Amino acid sequence: MPAATPSEHSRPIPILLSGFGPVGKEFFNRIRAHHGKDFYVAGIRGRMDEVRLGPDTVLPDRAHWNALTSIAEFLQQTSARILVQAIPSSPEAHPRAVDEAITALRHGVDLVTATKNHLLTHWKELEAAAQAGGSRIRISGATGAALPTADLARTGVKGLDCRSIRACPNGTSTFVLDRMDQGMSLEDAVSEAQRLGIAEANTSADLSGSDAATKTSLIAGLLWGWDVSKISVGKGAIDENSVRRARTSASSSQRLRAVATASVDQPLIVTVRLEAVGSTDPLFHLSGPEKAMTFYCPEAGNITVQGGRSSPAGAGLALVKDVLNLLPARTSGFR
Repeated sequence: MPAATPSEHSRPIPILLSGFGPVGKEFFNRIRAHHGKDFYVAGIRGRMDEVRLGPDTVLPDRAHWNALTSIAEFLQQTSARILVQAIPSSPEAHPRAVDEAITALRHGVDLVTATKNHLLTHWKELEAAAQAGGSRIRISGATGAALPTADLARTGVKGLDCRSIRACPNGTSTFVLDRMDQGMSLEDAVSEAQRLGIAEANTSADLSGSDAATKTSLIAGLLWGWDVSKISVGKGAIDENSVRRARTSASSSQRLRAVATASVDQPLIVTVRLEAVGSTDPLFHLSGPEKAMTFYCPEAGNITVQGGRSSPAGAGLALVKDVLNLLPARTSGFR
């Protein structure tokens, strides 16, 4: 099942979407509404069911979907050229994420994923499967949603000798710390983040530093070719003791941030710690659930990317962006 080539791109490219929660639905709706000339979702795999679709097929009610089949069978049935994964990064979904991704890549199907856990455990296996199938992997949705850190790591700072990265890649932790330095309790700050759709129901990965470490590890893997599954992580958690630190930082015109770092000079190590940062630090100026990452390039100059919404919409848009960037080039000049 070879990847699409420019000569073949006369009809919309079929996509197989795995996962139909909030992120998957955002992706599906945006592809249908805005990119139907180039792509269409030829099939959707839910947790226990699946459905095949044509370019203009009305999405049937869930009661009319079919029982879940194997990923290899469904890829063949849909003739999908791209697998988009929007399934949870949970222990329960992990075996499925691995099986789907490796099977698709070995069959020459490109992978676009917002799912993180199989990237952490099977980085080299996924790369080997892609090499065997001549397929591509894009992970923007797993590294910061709408914040284009993966694009910068993969191509944007290539050749600039990036030596280290420093980041606040988790929007929930930044939002919570800012609310705490304004006088909120940890519990109230988390509740507000959940009410606004910034935080999920389970915030343990956000507050422990695990999510920030994961995203930074993935970026380091893209930047320096590290085997992400072998990275050692040190984490500092946000807890009730952080309330005092946040307010102390605010009183001294600083802000408390959950900062993740990695350096080419310390291979396979990522740390996340709470730091009080001043106004000259790019991470000081984050607002609400914004994220940021600085790429330290001694000769080229430091490069900071900031913003990116923490929401299903942001993650869905990141998936759309990665899919669009797989489209064969059909123009010339600056395009």
